[in-house]
Formats: sequence, structure tokens, C-alpha cells
Amino acid sequence: MNARIPFAKMNGAGNEIIVADMRGRKDRVTAAAAVALAGEVATKFDQVMVIYEPRTDGTDYYIDILNSDGSSAQACGNGTRCVVQALAAETGRNTFTFETRAGILNAVEHADGSISVDMGTPRFGWQEIPLAEEFRDTRMIELQIGPIDAPVLHSPSVASMGNPHAIFWVDRDVWSYELEKFGPMLENHPVFPERANITIAQVVSPEKIIIRTWERGAGLTLACGSAACATGVSAARTRRTGRKVTIVAPSGVELGVEWRDDDHVILTGPAEWEFSGSMDPATGAWERDREAVA
Repeated sequence: MNARIPFAKMNGAGNEIIVADMRGRKDRVTAAAAVALAGEVATKFDQVMVIYEPRTDGTDYYIDILNSDGSSAQACGNGTRCVVQALAAETGRNTFTFETRAGILNAVEHADGSISVDMGTPRFGWQEIPLAEEFRDTRMIELQIGPIDAPVLHSPSVASMGNPHAIFWVDRDVWSYELEKFGPMLENHPVFPERANITIAQVVSPEKIIIRTWERGAGLTLACGSAACATGVSAARTRRTGRKVTIVAPSGVELGVEWRDDDHVILTGPAEWEFSGSMDPATGAWERDREAVA
């Protein structure tokens, strides 16, 4: 078996993604390979989306997701859009059904190039998120950073969009908070037994929210699709917005989030190809395709 596999370096709204093709193989992209790729400037990424043959009838492919620290992720909406764009270019199709650790995801590439992913249904029960202790109302839990009488961040909404999220609502510019300082502490707070994605969210109108996210296993990123979804549904749940909003990612790219009446959350946005190459899934050793341009 050829040791190398094809990959594409892409981004979804600024979320740095590697799409790796493991179809027809029985080995896996290892955590060591992910860490090695993340350590190089050209291949630095937030998530690796690994395409495998389908495991379940009625699905097209199985997608495994790795964070830049080698840990596994259940869901990645921005990465799923990159997978759709890559497969659409290869197959000529525009609709796909994927199986992930978070469940079954349906996606479609539209005529204008934007891509919508059905991210499934949000979960709000404390055991489903999960949390380490019971909170009957997860629209606002007792958690804060800073002095007790003057916390910097406090009372987040929490939800699962396949992975755990905490959303801290703020009134001022999201860039004025030291998320690089608070993010690691909150991600690893004991209340989150599986760690959590930490988002700061500023509602600027009933239709628009600006966010920054510290991603579990990846750190500060320019976009996080599942965080955009968790923010959108939590904003609607706390009556800050309606069920259809625009989420402005740190990259400045706008993502559409719609929490439909059937409880499914639809994430819509762009995907962008950067370059392609081949890599060793065991070690992460790679080379760029000769014809590719950065």
C-alpha cells in the first residue's frame, strides 16, 4: 500500500482545515501525524477532516475529525463545508450525507458556491452536554472568571452541537477580552468533563451576533462552525435574537445560522481551497503538489 494519501489545505470562513482522503484504506490518520502537520507553517490547521468509506447504509462517507493537538472532535461545521466543496469538485454532485461521531449530517452546495450543513439538533440537558454537575436551566449556569464582585466573564449559556459549548454574553467589543488568557482555563474547567469550546458573543442586533471562540483542542481560531450554531440557538433560547441570525466570525466572514422549527440547525457559509499535496497518515510527513499554488 502506498504510504501517502492525498490531502487539500482549505479554510471555511477562516477556520483552517485539512481534508485528508483515506478512502480504500484500513489505517488511520494518527494523532502524531496531526500534531506534526499542525507544527508546520504551511499546514498549520484547526481541524483535519478525514474521509473514509461509508460505514452505515444510506450515507456517502464517514468523516473522522482531529484537532490540532491530536484529540478527536465530534463535529466541525466549517470543516464539513470544505469536505463538501472538495467532493463536489471531484464527483460533480452537490448533496452529500456524512456519518460523524456526532451523528448523520446532510449537506448541499448551492449554485452560488455557498454550502449549507444540517448540523442536527442541539442538546441542552446538563448530562447531554455534558456537565459535571446538575444545572436545571442551562440557559445560564454559575461560572465566572475574575473577582466575585466584578467578574470579567460570567453566567454562560451552555449547549451541545455534537461537542460542548459555553457562550459568554458581553456588551462590549469581543476583542477587548483576553480570550487567549481565559480560554485555556475555561476549556479545562472541572464543570466540563470533556472540556468545552468557549465563545464570547456580542449581540449587535436581533439578527446579528459577533463572536470569538477558543476551540477545545485547537485554541483561538478564525471561525468555529459549531460555536456559531451553539451561539445562534442559545441567543434564540435566551430571547436575545430570533431563530435565524448572522454570526460574524473573527475572520470577518458572516455565517448564516437557522434553528428551524423541526429543531435542526442549518449552518451556511463559504469554503476556500488553498493548496493540495500528499502526506503520510502515520507520521504527517508531506509534500505539496507540483502544480498547486499557495
